[in-house]
Amino acid sequence: MTATSIATFTAASTSPVSPSAPVLVSTLPTGTGADVHVYRDTDGSLSSECTGCGEYAWTLRVTHGFAQEHAATCLRRPRPLAA
Repeated sequence: MTATSIATFTAASTSPVSPSAPVLVSTLPTGTGADVHVYRDTDGSLSSECTGCGEYAWTLRVTHGFAQEHAATCLRRPRPLAA
């Protein structure tokens, strides 16, 4: 039998990093200075978000092609960050 203190359990459960959060796997620049961020989601799929036009894409296929195509064709400049 293994004993774990309540303090150890509480500290572990309040960790700021969620194990179910998507993980950034790459950033692809667009020709106008924006970026397309590619994430691996918890289910193994990929998603991306463009900092220029705001397009969000999701795919079950394990490929960066969809994000690379968007990065090559997006003509929007980076959106200003929300204050």
